[in-house]
Amino acid sequence: MKKRDNSNLIRIQADRSLNREHSTPIYLTSSFTFENAEQGRALFSEEVEGNIYSRFSNPNNSELVNKVVSLENAEDGFAFASGMAAVFGGFAALLKTGDHVLASRALFGSSHQILTQILPKWGITSTYVDANFPESWEKEISKRTKMIFVETPSNPGLDIVDLEFVSFLAKKYNLILHVDNTFATPVLQKPIDFGAHLVSHSATKYIDGQGRTVGGIVVGRKDLLKEIRFFARQTGPALSPFNSWVLSKSLETLSIRIEKHCANAFELAQALEKNTELLSVKYPFLPSHPQFDLAKKQMRLGGGVISIIVKGGGNRAKHFIDSIKMASLTANLGDTRTIVTHPAFTTHSKLSEEERELVGISPGLIRISVGLEDINDISEDIYQALERSKTQRI
Repeated sequence: MKKRDNSNLIRIQADRSLNREHSTPIYLTSSFTFENAEQGRALFSEEVEGNIYSRFSNPNNSELVNKVVSLENAEDGFAFASGMAAVFGGFAALLKTGDHVLASRALFGSSHQILTQILPKWGITSTYVDANFPESWEKEISKRTKMIFVETPSNPGLDIVDLEFVSFLAKKYNLILHVDNTFATPVLQKPIDFGAHLVSHSATKYIDGQGRTVGGIVVGRKDLLKEIRFFARQTGPALSPFNSWVLSKSLETLSIRIEKHCANAFELAQALEKNTELLSVKYPFLPSHPQFDLAKKQMRLGGGVISIIVKGGGNRAKHFIDSIKMASLTANLGDTRTIVTHPAFTTHSKLSEEERELVGISPGLIRISVGLEDINDISEDIYQALERSKTQRI
């Protein structure tokens, strides 16, 4: 019987041991034993599947990967020690000197640093294109282009990339389409259904959902994952068994958490649109979002993140953040607790001012990761901070 997503989130588990445990235990072991010399040889030659060493595989890692593979309709996957290790693994395993990456300009700050500061050391170049002008993408593809890398919705500007369109480009030019699906999660969006070949997640965010641990995962086409697994086995960025166990247990509640995140975020976004202290409010499922129709096509709900721009620029934004009483001030997101972040001075501070302007990260932009608290308490906190910081308006 084929199970639905919500059932797979809960029911996909590692094989039970002889102890008949109901909940998967943590396999805190560096290595696994062989029944005999022949089994060891067969495992290392990959003639049979099985655990050898926790840098290669572990029952906890496998359980987590199998859940995300099922959710994303992928063929295979690998769990990494962080979201950025997953993104980098997707680049490093599949690109070589002379290759070129076409990337959506609106990316997380560390992804930008990899593309502009790290990959060029190995002769791998990249070109940025604008999600709002997809007609400009094709002319930037060259004979050296190997991969298209996008993030949708983007962090923190919530730009939406047309997955069906970029999939068409990838197929036309035989390119690898790699999608960072962290903000949407597979509960809201399944990029592989639109033609993506790889999907990555910072599992630190909504997959964990409680700000406890760090992890990442890449899932996708089996032949591509074979290369990524080889890279990871030799270089060692595997996720620890304990963190895999935490993340796998977290997945059991992902769907119901995401539903509440989205409900709270949508209600807050609708209310904030009426606030005269804001220059703009951006949320994928608001009709005012410039890519509202595309968001409705690709996503089941609008997600848990809102971006606002306060009147008064960076000075007002700082005072707004300092006036917050309940929400957390941190660079993370996707937590049960509402989080307020100032991207220009934190997560995207390594971008130049010009680069931030090109993706709409102004000094007055605030990212709100809407949590699971009572929506009235969340709203009251945001509104009182806007009121208290009003004196800083220009």
